[in-house]
Amino acid sequence: MGERYVYDFSEGSELGRELLGGKGVGLAEMTAIGIPVPAGFTITTAACVAYMKEGRRVPDGLEGEIAEHMKSLEEATGKRFGDSSDPLLVSVRSGAAISMPGMMDTILNLGLNDESVHGLARATGNERFAHDAYRRLIQMFGDVVAGVDAHRFEDAIAGLKEREGAIQDVDLGAGDLAELIGNFKQIYREEAGAEFPQDPWEQLATAVRAVFDSWDTPRAQVYRRANDIPDDLGTAVNVVQMVFGNKGDDSGTGVAFTRDPGTGESGAWGEFLVNAQGEDVVAGIRTPLPIAAMEERFPAAHQELVATMRRLEEHYREMQDIEFTIEDGRLYLLQTRGGKRTAQSALRIAVDMVDEGLISKEEAIGRIDPKQLDQLLHPMIDPNADYEVAAKGLNASPGAATGKVVLDADLAEDEGRRGKDVILVRWETTPDDIHGLLEARGVLTAQGGMTSHAAVVARGMGKPCVAGCEGLTIDLEKRRLKIGDAELAEGDVITIDGGTGEVIVGAVNLVAPQINEDFELLLGWADEIRRLRVRANADTPADAAKAREFGAQGIGLCRTEHMFMAEDRLPLVRAMIMASGADERRETLAQLLPHQQEDFEGIFEAMAGLPVTIRLLDPPLHEFLPPLEEAESPEMARRIRALREANPMLGTRGCRLGLLFPEIYEMQVRAIVRAAIAVEQKTGEAPLVEIMHPLVGFAEELRRLRELTVRTAAEEGDVAYQCGTMIELPRACVRADEIAEYADFFSFGTNDLTQTTLGFSRDDAEGKFLTHYLDDGILRHNPFETLDQSGVGELMELAVERARTVKPELKMGICGEHGGDPSSVAFCHRLGLDYVSCSPYRVPLARLAAAQATLAESGIGAVQVGG
Repeated sequence: MGERYVYDFSEGSELGRELLGGKGVGLAEMTAIGIPVPAGFTITTAACVAYMKEGRRVPDGLEGEIAEHMKSLEEATGKRFGDSSDPLLVSVRSGAAISMPGMMDTILNLGLNDESVHGLARATGNERFAHDAYRRLIQMFGDVVAGVDAHRFEDAIAGLKEREGAIQDVDLGAGDLAELIGNFKQIYREEAGAEFPQDPWEQLATAVRAVFDSWDTPRAQVYRRANDIPDDLGTAVNVVQMVFGNKGDDSGTGVAFTRDPGTGESGAWGEFLVNAQGEDVVAGIRTPLPIAAMEERFPAAHQELVATMRRLEEHYREMQDIEFTIEDGRLYLLQTRGGKRTAQSALRIAVDMVDEGLISKEEAIGRIDPKQLDQLLHPMIDPNADYEVAAKGLNASPGAATGKVVLDADLAEDEGRRGKDVILVRWETTPDDIHGLLEARGVLTAQGGMTSHAAVVARGMGKPCVAGCEGLTIDLEKRRLKIGDAELAEGDVITIDGGTGEVIVGAVNLVAPQINEDFELLLGWADEIRRLRVRANADTPADAAKAREFGAQGIGLCRTEHMFMAEDRLPLVRAMIMASGADERRETLAQLLPHQQEDFEGIFEAMAGLPVTIRLLDPPLHEFLPPLEEAESPEMARRIRALREANPMLGTRGCRLGLLFPEIYEMQVRAIVRAAIAVEQKTGEAPLVEIMHPLVGFAEELRRLRELTVRTAAEEGDVAYQCGTMIELPRACVRADEIAEYADFFSFGTNDLTQTTLGFSRDDAEGKFLTHYLDDGILRHNPFETLDQSGVGELMELAVERARTVKPELKMGICGEHGGDPSSVAFCHRLGLDYVSCSPYRVPLARLAAAQATLAESGIGAVQVGG
């Protein structure tokens, strides 16, 4: 026998999500615990993987297995697939191991044709329902399988509604829908070049292949890259007996969460539609009703739903996202999975579930995606701002954003990648808009509800979203829009508040949000667990204070060159560069020294009791001079030409500057020591000073610079400090044992170490070929955002190993941007580094990631949310 690919819902609950996918394992587990689920079976992810590997050929034996399970489904339901009088109808639904909401395809009502639609009408006594089911099948099958432009179907519906004076789809009668079926078949014939297939078995086989193919659509690939989901997992396919929410006013469909995905508040939250199928809710075709309204409309089903939701949450010990259908008053669950949620909601749910005894503190820490914490640090509208609300929609995803209006996803992607702030404004978003959503600051839609595609995806990305804004109209042909009474053009600026649903014309002042108690409590638990210390990269007292507020345990990188660029210092820096010799340079540097000392005093005071690593001047001197054409004198022009280098990134910078012009580093060391003495005298507490020399590649460079540091510091007074270096060159990694002889600490400068190891100029790579590398799959991650562990990481490993053979207790950290990337933090933990350092606003993320790294080491990994 070959590999088995198909499992009934009643037999697969122990097989896991990797094989059955999130939707399949949820249906199997609900079946096992007696929750009302339609009958059906799952085609495994292994079948999809085999299909892809075999050049999109259905693996041997799969068709036979599907036929056997369809026979069992016929026996279970008492109906026959393809029967012309009372047919068994099924849905074919995707379901990956890791939740990808809306990214892959679903087809409903499979099994209907020109003959059986009349049999269904007779069997149910509901002609309108039968025709509605058939037109939906043609529409979805045409879109998903045959590649028919979905807008043609929507235009046909809109035209018919306008002619008949119908406001909603449900206002169309049986005769109208029969006419629509004829129109849809004509559209299918024109677009697909063939008739709509009448053989139900052909429909099923083609639909299964289409769902397999949807794993590799551009939108699915974009989503996987954005969410770091492997490309080789494949999707499962679920074949499920149809239950119908569109049979009339005693039927309906909805999406519900066991807790509010926006705030985390406990209690049923969601939306439903009467006389509709599931796609209507998530697609935003009609504006749905809140789940609370079900209690009056469907009291028995509502009571059963609330009880079932409570049971499922206790079973999974996780907030659940549920799809349900009510057919003739009877409740069925079509899906349960861990619900996507905002960071605010995730924190509250995790903390509340610990309080409720559902999960442990360690599990709570594992439930939070560190990257999600960025959401809590997003701007909000300044409460003191004066503005006028132009229109209001649903507050679908919190946070506020200001940007230029763009009316399509392609333009949003282009503008966003060029660094422009844009708001994507659409009638409604579809999964094909994912690339634009990724680059936009926020999204505004005219249609759709709290569980529409735009809302779900925006919440997952931490982007503000206002959905279902009835005051918004869009004219795509003229590239214009109207928000309330305001007439706007594409490119005009608007502000949206996803927390209130408000839409404002023009820019409004935004402010940083405040950290809440759940945030502090959970990060406190993380601090109890993690081994890695977390510092911040900060160049000013204000940055240092903000870093401390976010829990930084010191400064891992203070870049002194940023201080040189201030308006009152730049003329002195330029005079120093223009100096004719060392004596003249020293005179100018003496004037700079008090400014440097003042800067350092402010930082030392802000970080009292915590270590501060100060990197001495790193960039080449020409960066402090104007462009040649703006030279203020012929002498300056000559100096600019003299300093010009073909490749300044590898030229006269870092420790090379300190060796060529030692008076620069001497001034900086004096300023550091004097600042330390002054702060100790003022506060009674000695700063923990670390002086760092950049770009060292040879032990002799550091030996000489350490000698300069020790001599200069001794001239100023008795101050405790450490002297170390940045490791940012491959040679420094290879010869780390030699360099360690003269170092009290190492700090890996992974930004430059990545450039010098990969041979990538970051500015050129990100502006030119790197996007292609990522889009084309040559690289999975941007190596400047996520550490290249097999290349750069192996050099770091070599450096740690060699340095600690010389000095086993040598302090080591990382101060590149990778210090705030969760997977890079985990790597640093495994490597045995002492700390990571990142930007102040990423300190909370690094604290959580460091705790998760400790838990992973002990076998408690992060929990996958969603299914």
